[in-house]
Amino acid sequence: MTAEEIRTTIERTIGVLSEHPEKARSADKPAKAVLDDGLRFRVEGPDGWSLVTDMPSPMGGGATAPTPGWLMRASLASCLASVVAQRAAQEGIELDMLEVSTESETDSRGLLGAADVPAGPQSLSLHVRIGARGVDAERLRALVKSAEPRSVVGDALTRAMPFDTDVDVVG
Repeated sequence: MTAEEIRTTIERTIGVLSEHPEKARSADKPAKAVLDDGLRFRVEGPDGWSLVTDMPSPMGGGATAPTPGWLMRASLASCLASVVAQRAAQEGIELDMLEVSTESETDSRGLLGAADVPAGPQSLSLHVRIGARGVDAERLRALVKSAEPRSVVGDALTRAMPFDTDVDVVG
């Protein structure tokens, strides 16, 4: 889609949701992880979507696919990139280049239960490379900053929310 098509679509959606706020809330599409072999899982979603995860060898896995932690970082990078591109389109900016990368540092002892440290990343950072001919650097930096709080994945990683686990034991 062109920036103009994105902008038009977003404006139309904002209009509908402004007139009918009850349509703004919906259940998100589920994801189901199904054991394949060892620590390898096939994650299934709607419309035939699927992906595979595995753990690294030192964690007991076969290292045959991305780890869930890497997918979290990939989700964060692609979500912020998507929102930056949406915001650019809304502001009439044609991006020539947009890259978002993530880095994190994790203490693996938390995952393994070998020490009383968090299982997840101890730190996480994003790096954005952005360019648009004729648009000054400060406007592009402001564009990225305005997108950050709108990133669904970024918000989920930084905001405490209720979390529930239901367990069905079979067989």
